[in-house]
Amino acid sequence: MDVDAYLARLDLPVPGAADLAALRVLQERHLARVPFENLSVHLGETIELTEEALFDKIVHRRRGGFCYELNGLFAALLRELGFEATLHAAQVFGPDGVPGPPLDHACVLVRIDGEQWLADVGFGRFSKQPLRLSAVEPQPDAEGEYLLLDAPHGDVDVLRDGERVYRLERRPRQLSDFTPMAWWQSTSPDSHFTQTLTCSRPTAQGRVTLSGNRLIETVDEVRHEQELPTDEAIRLAYRVYFGLRLPRLPVPPDEHPLTTPSQDPTMNPS
Repeated sequence: MDVDAYLARLDLPVPGAADLAALRVLQERHLARVPFENLSVHLGETIELTEEALFDKIVHRRRGGFCYELNGLFAALLRELGFEATLHAAQVFGPDGVPGPPLDHACVLVRIDGEQWLADVGFGRFSKQPLRLSAVEPQPDAEGEYLLLDAPHGDVDVLRDGERVYRLERRPRQLSDFTPMAWWQSTSPDSHFTQTLTCSRPTAQGRVTLSGNRLIETVDEVRHEQELPTDEAIRLAYRVYFGLRLPRLPVPPDEHPLTTPSQDPTMNPS
C-alpha cells in the first residue's frame, strides 16, 4: 500500500506512533474526508473487495464507499501504520429491534496496549471517536452516547442513545468473507442500498447528505433540505460537498426497474 498517498487523501502526516491518540485522529479525519456513499450501486459499478481495488477507488479516484469498502481499506491502512487491527462482522438492528443477517456490516477492532477499541468509518452516522470495547459505562461522543453490552454467544451489542445499532462478532474476519453479502447488498431489490441513493459525511456543525436531487444539511441539530433543480447543480454539489467529480450521475432508485425507494437516506445503513 502507498501509505503516503492514503494519508494525503486524509490530509494527515504519518503518525509518530500507533497509539490511541493517532487512532482518534485517523478515524475522525477519515469520516470527514471519505464519504459514506453507495453510488457504485446506481452507476452499475461492480463492488470489488480487494485492497488493490479499494485503494484505487478511494485513494486514486477519491471516491467513498459503504461499510465493506471503507472499513476494509481502513483496517489495511491501520495495519500498515503498525496497529493491530482486525475486521469483524456485525448484524444491524432493524426498526423492529431484530438483528439482521450475519455479515450485514463490517467494522474494525484495534488492540492498543492490551485494550480493544471499536473503530468504524463505514456506517454513515456513527461515533466519531473509537469506542472502548470493555467499557461498562456510557461513552459520550459528538454523535451521541454509546453503550456496549454483552450479547449472546460472546457478541457485543452497540447502543446509541439507548437504541441498539448493531451486534458485533468478536471473531476476526477476512475481507473476502464479506464478498457474498456485498454482492447481495449491491444487487438485490430487497437491499436498502438498491432502494436508496446516498452520499453523506459529518461536518463540524452536523452532517451533509445528497440523495438524488435532495441536498440535506443538518447544522446544530437543525435540518435544512432543498431540491437541486438541474443535473449540473447535482454535479456541483457532489464536487463542493464531497470532493467527487463524477463523469455521469447515478440513476436514482425510482428509475430502476426492480427497485422502489423506501428508507430516509439520512438513516444509518452499514
